[in-house]
Amino acid sequence: MSDKQPQSPRERSQQQQRPGRHAGVGMLVISFALGIGLLTLFFDDMLEQQFNPNQRPDTRLMQSGGMELVLQRNRQGHYVMGGDISGEPATFLLDTGATDVVIPAQLAESAGLQPGQAMRAMTANGLVTVYSTTIPTLHLGDITLYDVRASINPGMQGDTVLLGMSALRQVEFTQRADTLTLRTLP
Repeated sequence: MSDKQPQSPRERSQQQQRPGRHAGVGMLVISFALGIGLLTLFFDDMLEQQFNPNQRPDTRLMQSGGMELVLQRNRQGHYVMGGDISGEPATFLLDTGATDVVIPAQLAESAGLQPGQAMRAMTANGLVTVYSTTIPTLHLGDITLYDVRASINPGMQGDTVLLGMSALRQVEFTQRADTLTLRTLP
């Protein structure tokens, strides 16, 4: 003899709907997760654009034969741009107050730069040990700089490079309003 009572038509109907209902809830959760992921990518890209409005800067050939690159200031008031060091992608923060180009150690290693003599340098974070090096080629858009004196800073993280005067002295630069124009001479 069985203790089970016969199911009512309503109970049978609810049991038949459960598999579909679970699939519907699962699809809703997956859709929600995808939506959050897409929004994250959108806002991450928007924030990156605000930090670096010059990710792929356009270089213009001037009639004189030189090159010109116009950069837009970011929301924090800095000039940031994409480029590369010996073929390794980098983000440059232009810093006329820095004597040298300063590179994070991990990026320097990826670019094949050899650390040279250890030196002490004063930074915004205090006195640090850096290592001298020379960058064979540094690209700012289509502008190429050669044999740029630089320092490798093991304490820096990420791929942002301080583009100091050891590089900027190879170009002419002019600031007007929210733009900075870099020019090379023929």
